[in-house]
Order: sequence, then C-alpha cells, then structure tokens
Amino acid sequence: MDSKDLCRNELRASIRQLRDRCLYSAAKWASEQLVGIEQDPAKFTPSHTIFQRGSSSIRCRFRTNEALSTPSDGVSYVSTPVPEDGNDDVVESDFYLLAKSYFDCKEYRRAAHVLRDQTGQKAAGERRKEEEIIELEGPLGKSNAVNRELSSLESELSTLRRKNSIDPFGLYLYGLVLKQNGNDSYARLMLQESVNRYPWNWNAWLELQSLCSTLDVLNSLNLGNHWMKDFFLAYAYHELRMPQESLEKYEHLRKMFCFSNYIQAQIAKVRYILREFDQVEVIFEELLRSDPHRVEDMDMYSNVLYSKESCAALSFLAHRVSLNDKYRPESCCIIGNYYSLKGQHEKSIVYFRRALMLNRNYLSAWTLMGHEYVEVKNTPAAIDAY
Repeated sequence: MDSKDLCRNELRASIRQLRDRCLYSAAKWASEQLVGIEQDPAKFTPSHTIFQRGSSSIRCRFRTNEALSTPSDGVSYVSTPVPEDGNDDVVESDFYLLAKSYFDCKEYRRAAHVLRDQTGQKAAGERRKEEEIIELEGPLGKSNAVNRELSSLESELSTLRRKNSIDPFGLYLYGLVLKQNGNDSYARLMLQESVNRYPWNWNAWLELQSLCSTLDVLNSLNLGNHWMKDFFLAYAYHELRMPQESLEKYEHLRKMFCFSNYIQAQIAKVRYILREFDQVEVIFEELLRSDPHRVEDMDMYSNVLYSKESCAALSFLAHRVSLNDKYRPESCCIIGNYYSLKGQHEKSIVYFRRALMLNRNYLSAWTLMGHEYVEVKNTPAAIDAY
C-alpha cells in the first residue's frame, strides 16, 4: 500500500470516528483533505478531480461495511455506508463523506454543490428561515456567563487520567477544560498526548497551536512522526509570522494533497502576509470557482479587494456570502468592508459589531472596526477597539 492509499484509509476511518463524537469541524477538515489527495489516473476516471466530477452521480446504492478498519484504541463504530463496488464508487463515497461533513456543519449549499443535486437546497432554505427569525427577534450576542461545571469536570477527567482509563478524545476534552481554567502548560501536555495517540483530530491540533505563543514553546513539543504533524507545523509557523517556513511546509504537503482547497487557502493567507496581493487574488478566485459557496477565509479575500479598491468584485463577494451564510463572522466582516469602501462607515461599524457578537475573539474585526471609528471621528471607541 503506497503512502497516498495509507493516508486515504486513515482519513476515511477518522472522519467516521470524529463524526461519531460530534467533532464536525474536525471531520470536515479531514474530508476536505481526503478529496484533496490526487487519484491514480490509471484507476480512476479523470472526471474525479475535486468538485469537477462532470455528470457522474453521487446517488448510487450503498451497503454498510461492518468490518471497516479504524484507528487503534479498541472502540467499536457503526460505519458510514460505502459503495458496493468499483473504484469510481469509492471516490464517490469520499465526496459523500465531504458533503455529509458540510451538512453536519450546516453548510447546506456547499453540501448540495458537492452532491450536484437538490438534497441540500431545502436545508439551505430552512437555514435562511432561521436567519430571518433571528433578525426579527433582536440583536445577536453572547453572554458573559461562566461554565460552573468546569471544576467538577476537570476533577473527573483528572481521576480518569491518573487511572490511565482515558482515551485520546477524553484527553482532548481535558486539554480544553485545563485551557479554560488557565492551566496552559498542563493543557498543552494533555493535547500533545491526545494528538500523539490519535493524530487525525484537527481540532486538537488547533487547540495545541493556540497554546504555542512562541517558537521556543513550539520546538519544546514532543510530537510523533506522522503526516498530520506537517499540517500542524505549517499552520503554527503561519500563526507565529514565519511565512517562508509555513509556505515551504504547505508546498511540501501539496505534493500529496494537490487538490486540497484548505492548502490553497492557507497558501493564500501566507502570501497575504508577504503582501503578494495579486497572487492572493488569483488563488481566491480559483477557490471560488471550485467551491462557489465557500465562506471561510473569504474575509481575507475581501481585504485584498478593499486594498485594490475593487468595488464591483467586493460587492459581488458580499452579496454571495450574504446569501450563503449571513451570520458567519467572516460574512459580516466582508459586508463591513464593502460598506467601508463605499464610504458608509456607520453601516460598516454595524457589521463589524455583528461579527464580534458572533465571535469576540475575531481580532481582524476589532482592528477594522477601530479604523471605522477613526473615520467617524469617534476616538474613544477607536482606542477601545484597538
């Protein structure tokens, strides 16, 4: 079995395990990497490149493969249905896993686009109805409530850890709790153990990266030699403002995951730091052609369009994300950028505030809102935002 087939088998198994534990964003990430691996042209029809499957239909008969292998730890799973036979059907099953992951994350239009049928359209309409209900009910926002269960949960997980009866997902949860309680060093240790024992949970890698504020801390980690480590290091280098090192890692990964939209988006973000705006624009345009209902990372594309004063393109992007998912922080930020470019700064502030209601840790929205307050001569509010 070559390295590509090994990666595929690991990702297929991990997607099901992650979804069983409701780690939908991690399952989505794994699904995107699965369809991003180049297929052997001798075995598969050329129509099976990412999101460009021509007239091939995902709607085929499925059977349940009860003997599907899963990563170690001795947990029994009910497997997702897989096609009865045929290499092309295996590829279709991979796209089914991707569509199901988008559906689980309530990205219904993306799911429908992958399936090339109408299965996601009704759900997209239901989502739009929910958005309208939210608009009628009043402003969005998060309370400052504290989770009073964290202390007891930490105690319970600590006991399980001492008894050595905690699995990698429990270690991930333990790391989250420790991080919430401010014990960063021990949280880092638990998350490190979690990804070493079960490397396919991208959420755990992201949490681990958030606790690596310096290169020294990153280098102090004792990580296993798994291909997921390269994804982690590429992302960590980017967050530590080491663009060349990050770009080198992503270019290496692209040799295996040559159709991965995630890697393309990450390369665009690295080139954004390098201020290579023309290349960034080309990459995002290609991403939207292959994944027209994409919202994630499009806020950075809107920043590029804003800096180039491309009002028509930014208007089109704002309209598109508003239709796809109005209440995503990225969507609000894109619409805010559009109104700012039009000189409607008060409206722009409204959307940046909405983005922050949805995610108060959305740093770029704080900065952009500060810029808008400067434009309307509200210096105290600008200082507070910055």
